[in-house]
Amino acid sequence: MKQVKLLGIAGSLRQKSSNKGLLRAAQANLPAGTVLEIADLSDIPFYNADIVEKPASVQRVLAQMEAADALVFACPEYNYSLAPALKNILDWASREPDNALLAGKMASIMGAGGGMGTSRAQYHLRQVCVFLDLHPLNKPEVFVNAFAGTVDADGNLTDERLQKLIADQMRILVTKVEASLS
Repeated sequence: MKQVKLLGIAGSLRQKSSNKGLLRAAQANLPAGTVLEIADLSDIPFYNADIVEKPASVQRVLAQMEAADALVFACPEYNYSLAPALKNILDWASREPDNALLAGKMASIMGAGGGMGTSRAQYHLRQVCVFLDLHPLNKPEVFVNAFAGTVDADGNLTDERLQKLIADQMRILVTKVEASLS
């Protein structure tokens, strides 16, 4: 079986983001033969149709998306919805001819935030996925209350139960990707 390549995309731009921490936890809990690269969105400009030539930062992330077999979204919740940085890179990607970077691609969604652990934002992201023809896993859902002692000051996940849940999500995602590639 070929190596499965995942691209992690966190909607938060903070270095010590708990959502970036979830992606690091996913990296640490991957099935054998799987790699997860984490995209850097910190220098991605807002999508604007007037920008004729894609900036190098956008080209970099779009190339990562193209190389990935599936996407792993770490979705923060801003004002009951998904973060602008996450939506913005999806807007850039969706403008590729025939939606070639996203259409039919598997994805998983996780998120760390307040009491409900970004559930509202994740459901908004799922609506966006429908239009983009992305195929997110239904289960397991990963909602992390980042203020309940589950992450440390650097944004790293410390809760073993949640680490196992993320490992389960990665295992299921990779299993589905492998089935689609065979």
